[in-house]
Amino acid sequence: MLNRIWVAFVLVGFVAALVQTIQGDLDIFSRLLTGLFDTAKSGFEIALGLAGVMSLWLGVMKIGEKGGLIQLFGRLVAPFFRRVFPDIPPGHPASGSIVMNFSANLLGLDNAATPLGLKAMQELQEINPRKDTASNPMIMFLVLNTAGITLIPTSVIAIRQSMAVQQGLANFNAADIFLPTLLSTFISFCAGLVAVAAWQRINLLSAPLLAFFAGFGLLMGGLYAWLAPLPPADMTQMIGLLGSGIIVSLIVLFVGVAAWRGVDVYESFVEGAKEGFGVAVQIIPYLIAMLVAISIFRTSGCMGYLIDGIRHVVVALGINADFVPALPVGLMKTLSGSGARGLMVDVMTTYGVDSFQGRLAAIIQGSTETTFYVLAVYFGSVNITRTRYAIACGLIADFVGLIGAIIVGYLFYHGG
Repeated sequence: MLNRIWVAFVLVGFVAALVQTIQGDLDIFSRLLTGLFDTAKSGFEIALGLAGVMSLWLGVMKIGEKGGLIQLFGRLVAPFFRRVFPDIPPGHPASGSIVMNFSANLLGLDNAATPLGLKAMQELQEINPRKDTASNPMIMFLVLNTAGITLIPTSVIAIRQSMAVQQGLANFNAADIFLPTLLSTFISFCAGLVAVAAWQRINLLSAPLLAFFAGFGLLMGGLYAWLAPLPPADMTQMIGLLGSGIIVSLIVLFVGVAAWRGVDVYESFVEGAKEGFGVAVQIIPYLIAMLVAISIFRTSGCMGYLIDGIRHVVVALGINADFVPALPVGLMKTLSGSGARGLMVDVMTTYGVDSFQGRLAAIIQGSTETTFYVLAVYFGSVNITRTRYAIACGLIADFVGLIGAIIVGYLFYHGG
């Protein structure tokens, strides 16, 4: 499936560029070539920059593993994971890595989440009977990852605050998307979970899973009740303190417990860091392959044609089309996180950071994930070439999450 999508991006983009050349745009292929070189360089720089972060986090994870805390995390969430990941053996370290990855995603800490997720994929590959084919636990893990469940959209709030200052908006609450984003990302998460569970015939009507959903709902309500009364600047500061404080505390906990149990902490860290560097280098060809295909599709204007077509259909159906300008953010987010971020900024610049379109773009950016990027990088890190139904379920989660974000945006912000 990934191969077909990659080929389609390249061929469709080429045909579109060829048509534009015939119509008189003699610079289109020059732009395509520039985009290819730029994205190839960007892909290498992303992987190279990730090497340091991955070395750090995989080193910390190795300390936690030898200190026994990763196994403890796995046991604590065993009732939930036994039902969602029935093929993972009890007490396997993959469960702990998955928990850590989800925790980092919940806090909007992408740099921390990626290496933890790659570590989980390596551990899942150890119990995978077919090394070139995605296993059921891998698919469940990645689909829930692409659902992009996020409690705190830290980066989006920071961008909105900066743009509000540029646009001269006094007392602007950049964090007013907090609750809508929580609701939207939870919708996406549930859609991904249900899609994979239906395929793998997993019963979701069990006490641990129902308790998880109830607990998540209470957590969302409690966080909102705590943060909502704060001024925007204080809320942003508190969100940053919460995220960074939890991560740093975990590092200290891992080091302290491992040292208390007599583990050689320094050597354990170096051992894990070596693994992190190796994985980062291995990602480069997979990442560049996906980025160059996306570049051709985007630079050729195919994304623009797609959005214009959707707008015409929406208007023809008699539906309010105010959401359409923000729609490219959701469509691009499945392909490229940086591309979607640029589109979000463009929407906020064009319509205003305090407009319905600007707020909706921020909600979509904060509640969805880069599906193809995650699948390409995570599967590539363990040399998986047969992805089975992972892409289909990931896109279902993205599509339902996008629709949910639009509906939530209308409920919260649209006056019409």
